[in-house]
Amino acid sequence: MLVAAAVCPCPPLLVPAVAAGAAAELDAARAACADAIGVLAAARPDRLIVVGPAEQSGRGPHPQGTTGTFEGFGVDAAVQLGSGEAKDGGLPVSLAVAAWLLERARWAGPVEGLGVGEPLAPERCFEVGSELAVQAERVALLVMGDASACRTLKAPGYLDERAEPFDAEVARALGAADLPALKALDAELAYELKAAGRAPWQVLAGAAEGADLSGTLLYDEAPYGVGYLVAAWS
Repeated sequence: MLVAAAVCPCPPLLVPAVAAGAAAELDAARAACADAIGVLAAARPDRLIVVGPAEQSGRGPHPQGTTGTFEGFGVDAAVQLGSGEAKDGGLPVSLAVAAWLLERARWAGPVEGLGVGEPLAPERCFEVGSELAVQAERVALLVMGDASACRTLKAPGYLDERAEPFDAEVARALGAADLPALKALDAELAYELKAAGRAPWQVLAGAAEGADLSGTLLYDEAPYGVGYLVAAWS
């Protein structure tokens, strides 16, 4: 059963080595992510599963020890998902960011990763979540994913007036652990707004069915015109 979840954004800029001189701009987001992961640790799960957006080649599953890199962003920085023997598996960027967050938190428990495709149908997301929730007696999820990338004129997806209300509803739903609202997210609209977190959030909604968790929204900002949300469920 799902006993806790943390929702974090997954821009490589969360990793200071990637952000370089701009690293301080996301200090508050990093602090919120650390708080959310602290909620996971306090739940003492038997297994932590990291879920994040990925291209076809990076969907995994990725066992504990799988390595990743930020070389594609011009930085010679490697990460590993959890402790133990390293396994060269090529973590997708979202899971590499998660691995960095977990290393920073000194996560010591069992962990594995799963990438999900952005176009994955909502119904399949719910099924995947249900399957993850029964993999151990006490399961926790670290759910990676950004909200819309269309909040400003300089955003990666340019300005779309639908972006802010979409992000506001996602933030409200994550903060309230509102499963029906997360399940009702419009996959086509999310795709148009470049909200790569839609599928992982709907996996979370499937996993949390019947778990009766409550949520707290820890961060809700849109630096660089991209919505970054952090929430903790327990």
